Amino acid sequence: MLGFLPKPLIGIIATTLLILNTLFWALFLYIPALLKLLVPHKGFRVGCTRLIIWVAENWVAGNNAWMRLTQRTRWTVTGAGELERESWYLVLSNHQSWVDILAMQWVFNRRAPFLKFFLKKELIWVPVIGIAWWGLDFPFMKRHSSQYLLKHPEKRGQDLATTRRACEKFRFTPVSVMNFVEGTRATPEKLRQQKSSDYRHLLIPKAGGVGFVLDAMGDAMETLVDVTIAYPGGAPSFWDFLCGRVSEIRMEVHTRPIPDDLKGRDYANDADYRRRIKDWLAGLWREKDERLDRMLKEAGGD
Repeated sequence: MLGFLPKPLIGIIATTLLILNTLFWALFLYIPALLKLLVPHKGFRVGCTRLIIWVAENWVAGNNAWMRLTQRTRWTVTGAGELERESWYLVLSNHQSWVDILAMQWVFNRRAPFLKFFLKKELIWVPVIGIAWWGLDFPFMKRHSSQYLLKHPEKRGQDLATTRRACEKFRFTPVSVMNFVEGTRATPEKLRQQKSSDYRHLLIPKAGGVGFVLDAMGDAMETLVDVTIAYPGGAPSFWDFLCGRVSEIRMEVHTRPIPDDLKGRDYANDADYRRRIKDWLAGLWREKDERLDRMLKEAGGD
């Protein structure tokens, strides 16, 4: 609608609307988040979590509204009709840009349970939204390097313990546990640097996050949602998106059962289980790489 304006001005308008929308809904979110902190009754906390999710879905709807107002992006989405709101999903996606999160929220909001993903522990201090993430039960993880663990072996298993605590909360309300298993954005430079020649468009997937989730709540999680995001014009920066410079976003959503032999086993201590998870992810990623290649060619991209 505002596409006739200069791109930097569109970016300023979109940024302003994003900030105002976030501040407005944060005010409503903080009240049940504070009550959830103060009242240790499990049933009451579950009710607060459902209210917080309702607020968060309205926040996403507000973001979608300013995106429609400021953007001329053409969306090509397939498979989203298979999603259900009252389900427990493991969501895996390729990762190229911070725009990926807005794109997934655009497609998933009110079609599937609210997307929740693992965050670095330091992000809890991000103004406004750090507390919102905590209220939504986003797991905050503190990753330790292999060198640190050699000096502090007592810290081993801390990630799994954190994952289990988070997943216990996930059992009471439907959830989409989202994981960018590449661990970072697949930039052209990172793709050139990786030694594997198995993937043209993707980085090698990391199995730890998926293994921990399936270890902790595999009995409650039945369905994998495999998301592939393509930007025919090249992966955009967040500012490019806000300025309305992203002409097209393509997304394919594929749902499939999670194999029973990958659920509820001991990821930390079972070497065979770790190998099975890695092999499963590698197969998914080979399919995704071919799919992404096709999506870009269909759109005339590279």
